[in-house]
Amino acid sequence: MAGGKQTPRQKMINLMYLVFIAMMALNMSKEVLTAFGMINVSLEEANQYAGESNQAFMAGLAEKATEQPEQYKKLQEDAQKVEAISRDLNNYIANLKQGAIESGDYKNEEGLYNYESMDKTDYFDELFYQSKVTKDGQEFVDQIAAYRQKMTEILKGLDGKQYRSIENTVQDKFNTEDVETAEGIKKPWINYKFVGFPIVASLTNLTQMQNDVKTVENQLLSAMMQGEQTSQLSMSNYQAIVIPDKTAFFSGENFTGKVVLGRFDNSLSFDKVIINDTEMDNPGTGSVKLDFAAGNVGQQEINGMLQFKEGDSIVDLPFNTSYAVIPKPNSAVISADKMNVVYRGVKNPMTISIPGVPSVSANGPGLSSAGGNSKYVMDVTNIKAKEVKINVSGKLPDGTSVSDSKVFRIKEIPRPIGNVAGRDASGGAIRMPRNTAAVAQVSAKLPDFVFDLSLNVVSFQFQVQGKPPVTVNGNKLNGAAKAALNGAPRGAVVTLFNIKAKIAGNSSYTLPNISPVFLELTD
Repeated sequence: MAGGKQTPRQKMINLMYLVFIAMMALNMSKEVLTAFGMINVSLEEANQYAGESNQAFMAGLAEKATEQPEQYKKLQEDAQKVEAISRDLNNYIANLKQGAIESGDYKNEEGLYNYESMDKTDYFDELFYQSKVTKDGQEFVDQIAAYRQKMTEILKGLDGKQYRSIENTVQDKFNTEDVETAEGIKKPWINYKFVGFPIVASLTNLTQMQNDVKTVENQLLSAMMQGEQTSQLSMSNYQAIVIPDKTAFFSGENFTGKVVLGRFDNSLSFDKVIINDTEMDNPGTGSVKLDFAAGNVGQQEINGMLQFKEGDSIVDLPFNTSYAVIPKPNSAVISADKMNVVYRGVKNPMTISIPGVPSVSANGPGLSSAGGNSKYVMDVTNIKAKEVKINVSGKLPDGTSVSDSKVFRIKEIPRPIGNVAGRDASGGAIRMPRNTAAVAQVSAKLPDFVFDLSLNVVSFQFQVQGKPPVTVNGNKLNGAAKAALNGAPRGAVVTLFNIKAKIAGNSSYTLPNISPVFLELTD
């Protein structure tokens, strides 16, 4: 077409053909620019959802740190460091993007972004690289390096294979070393990534970097929580507890009771048990039965040590408690059948008696007889105070009147734990096949709570990472949630949060927020 002598008509045809090719190239370029814009919008939405998920995590952690500071305060402080480091880089990138958007008139008459107009390369070319890396460009690289260094320091201080994987991600995603092109030419990272690209492509690149920041933050926070929960299950966190059969003993009778661990395990065998400096010949399993002379009238102490093996180590759990030996009944003995406090939302069974007194009279807000001697029920659901007082009176066989009172603390029902298919996430994310997750029932449990309450889940929210949450009414995934689940890739972690439940038979009581559940898809 370009060789030989051509007629005017042929020259005109050739010119029109070239114009047609140029127009096609121009149209293709605009389509690519628009595609970049749509990708950028999608990433922005994913970043918003990821940010909300991370904020919900921090709010839940703050609640745990308030309720159990010894267990979760240090974890909260470490999580706040991760949050601050992530926020600094994310905000810096957000300012870079805002400057680029304000550098030109990129909106159409309807106020929407016209991505086809974002084809210029001069803004980031001039900002980051002018024959060499500019001051602004070097500051951007330094910000990424600071993020990479701080996150790496935190990760190196954590023990576990999951942290090594996240550390590798940080090093890979935020690597700013020189890049070698396909032609074998080495270029500064910032030149390779941002110079010569349309402004919409650079904006998308920056938004992707923000997405990497939020993803790393989410992965690290989840791994830290899982590590803390695993640590709590260690045997070294158990405590030995002395439980007397009663709180006071008459002079001359034997003390009876037992020593148990805070988390009772009937299959646990002790290697050595020492009580008041004497080693027991047959300590038994699960608990240690005590039977010895109570001693003289007054305050008496029991001390000793439980010893058992944990792996290659020997774990010693010392204990110490005291009891009173009294000459005769002179005060009321008031105890809750199942707890040391009374709870709102349930009927608390009470046993109220005075040793040596055949019949007593007891009264207090919410207290009523349950039928039978010494049996009462206390309902403090509608009592606004934090404490309730029970007054008791009676007469000894010799006619002497005795009376006493005791104050009980009023507590709310503790926070339930979310369950899926009968499994809870106390050890971290639950690994589950996709088909099982689609039909699994969502429930809520109160592990180790003194009452066996039946909880009915009435609603929850379901979210696949990077996608908007789906609200579900009931206790199983609805159609929208199943569709989101089917679109999740293998190995993705989906979250069930904002779980709402009611107590069976008492729908008026509002339970605390239920802990979220994380599912890792195995297929």
